[in-house]
Amino acid sequence: MSGRDFLQDFVGSSLWSVAPAKYRFRCVKDLNTGMKERHRLALTMGGVIDRSLEDVEGLQSSDYSTYQIFEPGDLAFKLIDLQNIKTSRVGLVPRRGIMSPAYIRLRPVSESVFSPFYYWYFYAAYRGNIFNGLGGGIRQNLSQNELLEFPVPNISFDDQQDISNYLDREVAQIDRLTRHKQRFIDLLQEKLSAEIIKAVEPREAWTSVPFWALASTKCVTGLAHEGLLSVYLDRGVIPYSEGGGLVHKPAESLDKYQLVEAGNFVLNNQQAWRGSVGVSSHRGIVSPAYFVFELNQTLIEPEFANFAFRSRPYVERFMLASLSVGDIQRQIKWHLLRRIMVSLPSLDQQRAIAARLKRLEARISSLVSRTERSIELLKEHRTALITAAVTGKIDVRNAA
Repeated sequence: MSGRDFLQDFVGSSLWSVAPAKYRFRCVKDLNTGMKERHRLALTMGGVIDRSLEDVEGLQSSDYSTYQIFEPGDLAFKLIDLQNIKTSRVGLVPRRGIMSPAYIRLRPVSESVFSPFYYWYFYAAYRGNIFNGLGGGIRQNLSQNELLEFPVPNISFDDQQDISNYLDREVAQIDRLTRHKQRFIDLLQEKLSAEIIKAVEPREAWTSVPFWALASTKCVTGLAHEGLLSVYLDRGVIPYSEGGGLVHKPAESLDKYQLVEAGNFVLNNQQAWRGSVGVSSHRGIVSPAYFVFELNQTLIEPEFANFAFRSRPYVERFMLASLSVGDIQRQIKWHLLRRIMVSLPSLDQQRAIAARLKRLEARISSLVSRTERSIELLKEHRTALITAAVTGKIDVRNAA
């Protein structure tokens, strides 16, 4: 549904009449000339939050005298680059502070306007990508004049307050449940990590072998027709298409990409210290910046190696074998990597350990997937509830 379709749908099914936002709000721009206000705010996906003047995350101006002053109860809008659907668009200002001069500030025209209700209303429009369907210009911007023409509910102050209070309560309950479910996922993943570490930690009867005795480098190129693989921090070696493009984009030419066979150990040269390693279960090609090793399977079982080398103790050893080349990149060095000691039980024990860990990993993965799906359903319910309440599709005034 486009932005204009949403507006037509809203007008046709509302319990109440609508009027342009200009009858409820006015645009105000009070510049922070002379730095009369030093408390900085930021509009984020989590709402309007405090932000230090020293925080330089993102594209920020260093001249805060050009920023706008916002007051409690204002609505802040970021209606530029509307083609980007994964950014915040509206927030309710909780306290006095300064924000970007590019934001639009709406202030109630009278005491008959309850800002939190209209925040929920505009938030519903944001979650429905409504603004994105209304913007104009090359960069799809929505001007303050266009925003003031946006139809908003023309209802009493008491009704505004009742609906807002209802949503405050219901959304808070949904958010609490979502956090509990996310914490459950975190605990499951922590349990798996702990069980892996416990399973691969050295025993007295185990043999210590230097890495160079377990792995030999290989570099076969010119097989661009093979499927593209990549190494992910949490998932190991998987097809690039399954990773959602979260790592580097492939080069235009794949001629220099390296062949990986099932059972090979693959290590991201600059991200191994963070855990970007794994034993592949696929045949394919990877970036020439990666290390590809053929494992000595008379000493180490590939599935055991996959669990061991991705566990925290070994990732820490990869870190020690790396040299810093920036804030998030540490280039691993072979002369250090080759000396890393690896503790190994017998091959039969390795197979038994790997089989047990695979069963545990499968059970936990299933629980995580089901919990993640329940979180998605909660988020969908949250958005639908807000939209239905503020557009009058359900009457929640008596439930507030």
